[in-house]
Formats: sequence, structure tokens, C-alpha cells
Amino acid sequence: MRFQYAFQKIVDLKSNEKTQAEWMLSSAIGRLQEEKKTLGELLENREWMANQLQKAAEQRAPVSKIREFQMYVEHLEQCIERKHSDVRQADVNVQTKKTQLSHKMLDEKVWLKARDKAESSFQQSMLLREQNELDEMATVRFAMRAK
Repeated sequence: MRFQYAFQKIVDLKSNEKTQAEWMLSSAIGRLQEEKKTLGELLENREWMANQLQKAAEQRAPVSKIREFQMYVEHLEQCIERKHSDVRQADVNVQTKKTQLSHKMLDEKVWLKARDKAESSFQQSMLLREQNELDEMATVRFAMRAK
């Protein structure tokens, strides 16, 4: 006789939910890394533009050129502020996905433990049944020899 857990479909569902939560976390981490990379690029670009502005001022470039650099640096500053916000949101999303994953893992663990307990109980009852059959056979043999 083979063990079949009555709630195996629930165990499978919980396992699938955990796997899906892992994918969602992985996606959120990827998004966070992408946002950080973009922020880094913006910061480098701002630094480069600030240096260009400094050089233009030192080389006595026309005021219109200097103003153009200043406007672009200000634009980059606004982009950087928005990107900082995006990074914070992505980080919050990662933390949320981590929490969801830990809940899914705990849920799956509970169901796996219940299945393991049921299987252990099944094995124990099978061993007991087998032992009772062996005892009965020994009793019958003893009775047959006694006659």
C-alpha cells in the first residue's frame, strides 16, 4: 500500500505560490538594480556636465553657452531627484516582495510538515499492521505445533 496525501494539491499549490513569489522578488531586485544603474549614469552625466560648465566659464565662453550648460545641469538635477524617488520605490517593492516570499515559504513549510507527519503516521500504522499480521502468523504456527 502506497502513501497518498489527501491534501497534496494544496501542497503543490503552496509550492507554486512560493516559486511565483521567488520570481516576483527576482524581478523586483532586477528593477531596483536597473534603477540604481540609471541613477549612477545620471550622476556621472551631471558630474561631466558640471566639469564642462566649469571649463566653459574658465575659457570665457559666451554667456548663452554657459546658460545652456546650467540649464542642462538643472535638468539633470531634477532627473536625479526623480530617480532617487524611483530607487526608493523600487527598494520598498523589493522589501514587500521579500516579506511576501517569507510568508509563502512559511506557508509551504507548514503544509510540507503536515504532509510529513501524515506520512509518518501512515508508515507507523503500516508497520503496526504488518507486526500484527506477523504476530498472528506466529500464533497460528504455535497453535498448529501445539496440536
